[in-house]
Amino acid sequence: MDTTGLRERAEAWRKADPDPETQAELAQVLAKSDWADLSDRFAQDLEFGTAGLRGVLGAGPNRMNRAVVRRTTAGLARYLKATVPDVTSRGVVVGRDARRLSRELAEDTAAVLVAEGIPAHVFPEPVPTPVTAFAVLHLNAAAAVMVTASHNPPEYNGYKVYWGNGAQIVPPQDVGIADAIAKVEPANQVPLLTPAQGRAKGLWRDLPEDVGNVYLRAILDLRLYKKGSDTLSIVYTAMHGVGGAWAVLALKEAGFPRVTPVAEQQQPDGRFPTVRFPNPEEPGAMDLSLATAERVKADVVLANDPDADRLAVMARDASGGLRLLTGNEVGVLLGHYVLTQGAKDGRAHVVTTIVSSTQLGEIARGLGAAYDEVLTGFKWIANRALERSRTEGTQFVFGYEEALGYTVGTATRDKDGVGAALVFADLAAWCESRGTTVLGYLEEIQRAFGLHVGAQRNVTLPGAAGAQTIRAIMQAFRASPPERIGGTRVSAVRDYQQGEGGLPPSNVVAFALEGGGRVTLRPSGTEPKIKYYFEHKETPAPGEPLPQARQRAEAKLAALIDAFLVLARERGQPA
Repeated sequence: MDTTGLRERAEAWRKADPDPETQAELAQVLAKSDWADLSDRFAQDLEFGTAGLRGVLGAGPNRMNRAVVRRTTAGLARYLKATVPDVTSRGVVVGRDARRLSRELAEDTAAVLVAEGIPAHVFPEPVPTPVTAFAVLHLNAAAAVMVTASHNPPEYNGYKVYWGNGAQIVPPQDVGIADAIAKVEPANQVPLLTPAQGRAKGLWRDLPEDVGNVYLRAILDLRLYKKGSDTLSIVYTAMHGVGGAWAVLALKEAGFPRVTPVAEQQQPDGRFPTVRFPNPEEPGAMDLSLATAERVKADVVLANDPDADRLAVMARDASGGLRLLTGNEVGVLLGHYVLTQGAKDGRAHVVTTIVSSTQLGEIARGLGAAYDEVLTGFKWIANRALERSRTEGTQFVFGYEEALGYTVGTATRDKDGVGAALVFADLAAWCESRGTTVLGYLEEIQRAFGLHVGAQRNVTLPGAAGAQTIRAIMQAFRASPPERIGGTRVSAVRDYQQGEGGLPPSNVVAFALEGGGRVTLRPSGTEPKIKYYFEHKETPAPGEPLPQARQRAEAKLAALIDAFLVLARERGQPA
């Protein structure tokens, strides 16, 4: 290791860092000559992933901090001025969640934009990510920045970028912005205007509450049943995030008076004191929701993640117990509901991703709807919807990804946990009016279109060493794909890095199995993880109780997972 060169880079960064806290942090690391720590902090610059930046808060170019955000915003501003001629009249929306440093990072973002002569439409208080995405379209802005790390642990923050079409950025914007950032001067030389200076120039524009009110009216219009329910009992958790007040208000406006928030998690708190991982998918994250639901005898539990762009659902099963639905089950329920109960002008269009269940495609084909599978990330869903609407006149009605992301209609062009919660409550009320339950409705769909079961396994491998291990695992599976996984033959290998199916190249490998199963692996775009996705399809026998068929399907899925993880360890995954 070239410790002299590393120290010189770190000293140069420290001197250019505009934040006294991260300056002091880096000085302490230098004083200890902690070369492993320094090497990780300076191994690379944070790269644009799913939609921008996300990383651990701290000093250095491989961390999220004010220096990185100022340089990133300068690059974004200069790219916008070079590619969007009217950006100085349309401006850029700036929103933020309630995480540590989110306010400072959002203010830095606005300060750099206005110094570049670009109006900044700033939400003065924390807002859900879908509200920021909605504001792009509502204001006809050229772009938006949302400071959020979504469902990551409390030591993270992030910087999500939207384009003027309301969707997250895709190529070539991400590459162009990254190239522009690379040319930006050191952070302490990036021009800034204070909020007072920006307001005096008419460039720093605090957004009024009316933007949020228009958003609420837009998602209320997404309902199909529209009658609410005086008897349906709903428990809601904001998971210490920013969706609490928005979701509760929307549900009550929609005619659901029996909404009980999880009190311990209702107010924004970037420390996330009751959960280690503020992600509804993580073990233990829904424990307080479950306890509250049992206390009030709730029929349904709705959970947003901290920036309220995702939705998790629990519902009562036939035995009366609450069961956490998978992201695919929620996606199938919402997709089928929208396709069968919604009024449409033209051919309906639904979209999901290559790691989500194939069942939505079977439903769409059975109902004559247009269907697409795209790469992971809602940016691909939104842009594919826009493309087919423009070229074929299809009407986008629903999109989802299995990681709890859903959007109904076109009020927002990103996943919307608040809007999805509202439509799911509408679905539950419709089920109640038919004398059935949410899981009863799911059984109807599975009997008609097959019983699909799926699971996901994540392996967290942090830091530069972890990233290298992830690359090695992916390469090993590419170089030596398995002929069989457990007792099942691999019928096809799909390497999306080669542009499989006409999609843009992506670091994803999928193994199709005889009988309709599938195993897919990819590195996360926002977290230091490699993700494995598994799906198995079972056909219930005529007259067979569905729980019996499910038990058989889940046993086969478990065997598939175990067999694959053995192969993954052989190819370099830590035990």
